[in-house]
Amino acid sequence: MTALTEFATMYRERETLSLRTRLLFTFGAVAALHLAAVVLLLAGTAGGAQPLALGLVITAYVAGIKHSYDWDHIAAIDNSTRKFVAQHKDPVSVGFAFSLGHSSVVILAGLLVVAGATLIGQFMEDGTTGNKVLGLIGSGVSGLFLLAMGLFNGSAFVRASSVYRQVQRGGDVRPEDLEAKGLIARLLAKPLSKVERPRNIYVIGFLFGLGFDTATTIGLLVITTTASLAGVSPLALMALPLAFTAAMTLCDSANGVAMMKMYKSAIHNPRRKLGFNALITGISAVSALFISVITLGGFANSAFELQDPLTTWLGSIDLGDAGLILVGLFVIVWAVASLRGRGAGSGT
Repeated sequence: MTALTEFATMYRERETLSLRTRLLFTFGAVAALHLAAVVLLLAGTAGGAQPLALGLVITAYVAGIKHSYDWDHIAAIDNSTRKFVAQHKDPVSVGFAFSLGHSSVVILAGLLVVAGATLIGQFMEDGTTGNKVLGLIGSGVSGLFLLAMGLFNGSAFVRASSVYRQVQRGGDVRPEDLEAKGLIARLLAKPLSKVERPRNIYVIGFLFGLGFDTATTIGLLVITTTASLAGVSPLALMALPLAFTAAMTLCDSANGVAMMKMYKSAIHNPRRKLGFNALITGISAVSALFISVITLGGFANSAFELQDPLTTWLGSIDLGDAGLILVGLFVIVWAVASLRGRGAGSGT
């Protein structure tokens, strides 16, 4: 009981903990999810050899990795991280919180499948009322959230670009010059004020996941249903969504921490990295706005049963693999900025 009390106290005071300690907590939680998946798999196959279960768990794990690089994941995590860093916070758990919220939907659906609930099948079939309602909730929330974050970071990009041009002309830069200000920032201040801590992103991730609109999510539930009919034990079946969750939280957590370090390096050394700050903020804003337009276009097409070619095309776009392009773009920009910074440092 004493250990639990101390742990609860540390959780309440987590913002006063060192960055290293919070990183250990975050990735310790990721490791615990991996361990839980392994334990369930071993317990579920203890009664007899079930190579099918192992193969399915590996498939679920790979699906989790792939799903973490969907463009909406990358855009939501990166834009949220940019907001927190601009507020002088160290948001080490943004990626973990978003991913855990998103995968909670998959775990709950997996539980229903294992329990034999036929209702979950309605949410996986296109055209059913349940599938449409949840799809509208997921796409509506994700589209509006990304639109808000894109506009907020777009405002920061405009200001950073203005300051960069001012510095290029010989002007000075102040820390407050890098904050998002202006009409857009003021309009979004109240809605985004609800997202005060990385843990608030959990709810956003959960609502994102309600759509059941990605091939990996649907595929995982279909695999779980098929395995249940094939006689795989309930414990081994629950290892599937847990393996999916473990993989997705690992990749999303790593992405969130990488983006935190990237934005901190830009904001905390503004004179040398002002152009870098403007560039990555612009990339985040454009990516969020791009995804929000696609998502809201698909939302309008489904909600109002439109037949026009534009929203029909937007609703059919699959952004599953495009997230890797965005990650690669950030890596290239970061690498170029680091090389230029080293070159400038060695020349002084």
